[in-house]
Amino acid sequence: MINEIDKKILEELSKNNHLVMKKLGKKVHLTAPTTASRIVNLLDNGIIKRCSNEVNQEKLGFSIHAFLNIYIENIHHQSYLAFIETQDNYVINNYKVSGDSCYLLECKFPSNEVLDQFLNDLNKHANYKVSIVIG
Repeated sequence: MINEIDKKILEELSKNNHLVMKKLGKKVHLTAPTTASRIVNLLDNGIIKRCSNEVNQEKLGFSIHAFLNIYIENIHHQSYLAFIETQDNYVINNYKVSGDSCYLLECKFPSNEVLDQFLNDLNKHANYKVSIVIG
């Protein structure tokens, strides 16, 4: 499935996922286009789940970081899921979980007022418990 060069690419990416293809290629003894092609194959095969950069939300004005346990009393979650799809300005991750709640929602907000409005809108689709990240 993957060979030694692919393993070396994964190892180098785990050390520093911000390497440009030219530098990564040098580390694994390949050209930049060949390295990029291998990464695309690793993505296509599900070995690498995603390529992303972490954004500092506070510097963008989103100083409130919250986790919400979502509780839905019936088996129909479509209304909640459709609502969440429209909230990509605030939703970072929506995890389906086992345990007391149905989902664990990770969000960011620019103010308490925006958080309050989000919670009012959310409550039309599900119940929740909020935890605010303090550190």
